[in-house]
Amino acid sequence: MENRVVVDSVCTYCGVGCDIAAEVDTKENKIKKIFAHPDGVVSQGKLCIKGKYGYDFVDSKDRLHVPRIKKSFLDKNPEIKNVLNLKEYDENWYETDLDSATTAVALKLKNIQEKYGKKSVCSIGGARTSCESAYLFQKFTRQTLQSPHVDNCARVCHSPSLSGMRKTIGEGAATNPYNDIYNVEFMIVIGSNTTEAHPIIANRIIDVARQHDNLAVFDVREIKLHRFSKYKAIIPYESNLMVLNMLAYVIIDEELYDDSFVEDRTVGFDEFKEKILNDPYANPDFFKEIEGYEDLSKTIRKVAREYALKKSMIFWGLGITEHTDGSYAVMAITHLALMTGNVGRSGAGLMPLRGQNNVQGACDMGMLPYYAPDYQEPKEVGLMTPELVDEMIAGNVKALLNMGEDITHIHPNQNKVNKAIQNLELIVVQELFMTDVAQKADIVIGVKSAYEKTGVYVNAMRRLHLSQPLVESDLPDDWEVLQLIDNKMGGDASYKTSQDVWDEVREVAYRRFSGADYIRLKRHRKRGLQWPVHTEDTPILHQLDFRTDDGLGHFCYNQYKLRGMVEEIVNKTLTGYHLTTGRTLAHYNNSAQTVRSEKLNKRYSEDILLVSEEDKKDFKSEKVVLKTEFGESSQLTVKFSDKIKPKTMFVTFHHASSKINYLFGDKCDEVIKTAAFKAIKVKVVE
Repeated sequence: MENRVVVDSVCTYCGVGCDIAAEVDTKENKIKKIFAHPDGVVSQGKLCIKGKYGYDFVDSKDRLHVPRIKKSFLDKNPEIKNVLNLKEYDENWYETDLDSATTAVALKLKNIQEKYGKKSVCSIGGARTSCESAYLFQKFTRQTLQSPHVDNCARVCHSPSLSGMRKTIGEGAATNPYNDIYNVEFMIVIGSNTTEAHPIIANRIIDVARQHDNLAVFDVREIKLHRFSKYKAIIPYESNLMVLNMLAYVIIDEELYDDSFVEDRTVGFDEFKEKILNDPYANPDFFKEIEGYEDLSKTIRKVAREYALKKSMIFWGLGITEHTDGSYAVMAITHLALMTGNVGRSGAGLMPLRGQNNVQGACDMGMLPYYAPDYQEPKEVGLMTPELVDEMIAGNVKALLNMGEDITHIHPNQNKVNKAIQNLELIVVQELFMTDVAQKADIVIGVKSAYEKTGVYVNAMRRLHLSQPLVESDLPDDWEVLQLIDNKMGGDASYKTSQDVWDEVREVAYRRFSGADYIRLKRHRKRGLQWPVHTEDTPILHQLDFRTDDGLGHFCYNQYKLRGMVEEIVNKTLTGYHLTTGRTLAHYNNSAQTVRSEKLNKRYSEDILLVSEEDKKDFKSEKVVLKTEFGESSQLTVKFSDKIKPKTMFVTFHHASSKINYLFGDKCDEVIKTAAFKAIKVKVVE
């Protein structure tokens, strides 16, 4: 068709990171449709509805094209106002040009740092953009601003996976490629609603499960994946670590572990073995005391036997990590692999299902307070986001640079977060739309979306994919905005293209990326390359050694702490409702992009509260408000389901207007401060 071209790129929604192809009208500069090539290595020729239909945001009428500066900010900073080009927009905002916007940012940052010190500035975000922009974000903050405070949205999702896996096997990333699913003999999925959150991986799991009947699924409610599972395990809220330790207990008690693998490639097993055999919460018989879940004592034993005696993989998601013991649960998962030799070979491995395509890449780039690029030690360790929020309230952090991070939507304890940001003297947001945090910012700069720029994205299986623009845009890329601010702050950033930034990444983070130049990434655009990439890439990690200092896998036992719903059932004091949260297929995280696609939004235009059919008598109206000591939700539509256990609830969090994250407090992972989003007791107000 005349004026129509097909452009290959990558989907930047979930961590699957599918290869995509877009049919583009070059005359209209408009995406007409998106599809997957039949031979796509990641997509396998199929896309989920987000990948297929979720592109309307690109030319949405409310895209942020012109930078904005809040009038109230300039009223407080008249010396800045006098040097800017401003145009009236509405009662709250001026519009301005990019030069003026970045000048205003630089002047105010200098003022704040002179007044409060270098560490009074923090940078949060970077996972929704390319590796190049994430890299420059942390470099600019650490080197030019001389502040150690950098963090990204991994803090609210898979930081416990990084922490738990690095402690036990030295690397916090998936060990195998997705297609290795076809080589497994047994699979465990725990804490992942894979068909909704990572549908193209779920396709593979379901294909294999249908053929071999070799799937075990653990979740707090019945999910679609249970239909295809041999072992359908519904577990109590907050019991992940207990269940995982029970699997290990059975493997040790029945001597199903791999003696030679344990002896040759691990350390600390004898101490681990002694602790687990003497832990009353690790014996599956404990479930006989937990009313409504007694069948798990038998199911856990059966799953443990199959996992230990077969070539097996474990998949997990935020249902594991978003708990107080998330890091410990991840360690418990790696213990299972270490005991049985189910790591370091084809068809056997560990698969943390990351939520966003480039959240792995942002961490690789050093967008974490305790890691420089390539997971090296930084000159100074900064604060994690929850700690930064506390410092904002204390008056020690005065400026927030926010690049594609929805801190006033996806983070917990929103009443506290909003109190914290009201204490700031500068909030700068780089975004596509006037999101919730953008509305509260002082300076907002519109940037290119992933479909309008070139950059490297790293998906959940360590696969590097070089995106390319589907349509043209005159907006700046995130790294270009940062470079302008950097230069005005006295920095020397002088990159001409994203390739220049990436070439520096390849030098700084050479352990993973030295051989992954743009030429090679272009040549392998459909397949991608899995880091570490030197002369060749590395589809399977840990084949010879683990990436720990001594090359060995480490056992680090952590006992389950009786609490929450399990404690209430044991003590026969179960009252009220326990709530968990999750995703739906149609939307992505804060839905800022997906809500602008009518085909997606009409499928799920509000966050729905799922309640057990058995609890119907407790609800007199169709809408309720949920309340905790930390805050309350908006009115939520109730839907009754036979997939939910009595006294439990499930709700999605995609729409900021639902105020779901106002319900959660500061309860978080003990090691790495990831919020405990997956379990909270709520009061129902009709």
